Amino acid sequence: MSTYEIAWTPDDKMKESTRLYQWMKKHGYENYDEFHNKSIEDIEWLWDEACSVLGIEWYKPYEQVIDLSRGPLYPKWFSGAEINVAHNALDKWADHKDTMNKTALYWEGDNGDKTSLTFKNLQKKVNAFSNGLEEHGVTKGDIVTLFMPMLPETLISMLAIAKIGAVACPTFSGYKADAIATRLEASRSKVLITADGFYRRGKTVPMKQEADLAADRSEYLQHMIVVERTGDKKDWNSKRDISFEKLLNSSSDYKSKHTKADDPCMLIYTSGTTGKPKGVLHSHAGFPIKAAFDAGICMDLHQEDTLFWYTDMGWMMGPFLVYGGLLNGSSIVMFEGTPDYPNPDRLWQMVDEYKVTHLGISPTLVRSMMKYGEEWINKHDLSSLRLFGSTGEPWNPEPWNWLFKKVGQSKVPIFNYSGGTEISGGIFGNVLVKPIQPVTFNAALPGMDADVFDDKGTPLRNEVGELVIKQPWVGMTNGFFEDKERYEDTYWSRFENTWVHGDWVIADDEGYYTITGRSDDVLNVAGKRLGPAEVESLLVGHEAVVEAGVIGVPHHIKGEEPVAFIVLKQETSEQLMDEIREFLAQKLGKALAPKRIFSVSDLPKTRNAKVMRRAIKSAFLNEPAGDLSALENPETVEEIRSIGQSQALQN
Repeated sequence: MSTYEIAWTPDDKMKESTRLYQWMKKHGYENYDEFHNKSIEDIEWLWDEACSVLGIEWYKPYEQVIDLSRGPLYPKWFSGAEINVAHNALDKWADHKDTMNKTALYWEGDNGDKTSLTFKNLQKKVNAFSNGLEEHGVTKGDIVTLFMPMLPETLISMLAIAKIGAVACPTFSGYKADAIATRLEASRSKVLITADGFYRRGKTVPMKQEADLAADRSEYLQHMIVVERTGDKKDWNSKRDISFEKLLNSSSDYKSKHTKADDPCMLIYTSGTTGKPKGVLHSHAGFPIKAAFDAGICMDLHQEDTLFWYTDMGWMMGPFLVYGGLLNGSSIVMFEGTPDYPNPDRLWQMVDEYKVTHLGISPTLVRSMMKYGEEWINKHDLSSLRLFGSTGEPWNPEPWNWLFKKVGQSKVPIFNYSGGTEISGGIFGNVLVKPIQPVTFNAALPGMDADVFDDKGTPLRNEVGELVIKQPWVGMTNGFFEDKERYEDTYWSRFENTWVHGDWVIADDEGYYTITGRSDDVLNVAGKRLGPAEVESLLVGHEAVVEAGVIGVPHHIKGEEPVAFIVLKQETSEQLMDEIREFLAQKLGKALAPKRIFSVSDLPKTRNAKVMRRAIKSAFLNEPAGDLSALENPETVEEIRSIGQSQALQN
């Protein structure tokens, strides 16, 4: 039995208008669960049909949808086919008279700068930049690292790199030199594309000095291409640095290279728990098709729609925005700034101005917006919104309901979306042909043969278990870059020929899924498993708590005990902390409720507003933290470290 009541149910008119329903109906299905069963019974049929319904164009058609001769760990998709993602994302729209003048990109800077590009204008810039890259020695298969804020030049670079058959390696715009250098060396990048700086909350953030420090340490780097965003010309290296604008002066005629379906187009490094990041490889017919499928068919993104995901290009939702949006022929919005600057309504103002239909945000971002109240929302016309997308972390009920009821007026469905960089999109979602509950997911997405296993590999219902995927899917990473052993150990070592994703999930009898946290985050308190997200949800349910992060630390009797860190709406006091402890004890029981709860000024978060529990735990226990280069606010780690040191002295 599910914990939550139904919050949103599609009426017949809405349901029947969706691309998913129309696709199901075409094949004789009205019930989603029956359609999903068909999609995993015959994955060849599913992905063949998906390419057709998305209108994917091939230079040379595939001979076979999937070749499993190397086993499920290394499937070969679309054997014999030739394709280029830049053709499908850009050229097919720019070369057609009905779509060439449609807006492909709306861009807004932190300082209020704005621009837009039609598909045709974007194509001209991408073609010129493609020629410019080739003139500077970039050829098929070369890796080009992007260390960029969200600028039009970031999109131009991504598409041009794909166009010439090279491989884009997008990195987080907040990285410091060490993190950039690690990725430059691991990938052996020949070119680094960066900006002299960008604007954030009205201040100039210098980027080039970090890029220079990283470039100085790279033995492979030949050129650094620099976007002059802030006009800071000091410290340019005449031998290495090239102005981005110079490359745009090249010829605007360029024919996209014919690449094989499994040729790489993107290498995304994800932060690992050790200092060595994982290089996730994606192909021209992998990530882009899965992203376009999830956005277009599952989220119901149409050609006339506008997709805006608040993200960074170094997080997988950046490339998802690009390919999920443009392969469907829709407009995308890219934003350099922050959602609450210069005023708390910046995000809602942009939704209003660009008539955004699909808005992607994280639960943490929603929690941070709640404190400003509803008056800032009510200043704007948000009637264009048809869907909220949400990914990156589990929800708590209070912010979910605030977004649904206060922002969406209980009319706009929230597409809870969970998967990962290695997935190229989602495993679970909230398909728009079924009722939606707060917090949960109402379906495994088409083609995703997901299940929940116990320790022995037996399917489990109504209890927490490991999320697994039992068959390959389009978009599945082609392993880790030059690290086959780590790839196999990470995902395939637990159960034979079964992908173990690393999430704890509850699948209930009604077909809803709840993610309770990462399986390596889960606490074992006196033999009982406790998901940190479960405790965090309860904590933010207290009226005084804005945010919460919960970790497990060693305990001499229980084995592990939960420790909570909270951000309060008011000044802390011992009386308030006692009240919160008692509140938790009543909800969880005294045996499981954290006895140690600490008030902090903020929690360690990535630029995408995702709380990094690993950073909390390593700081509190004063242990090596691994790769924390994605942190937006590293000063929070020191605050938690000092609390941990104080606790250690007391013990």
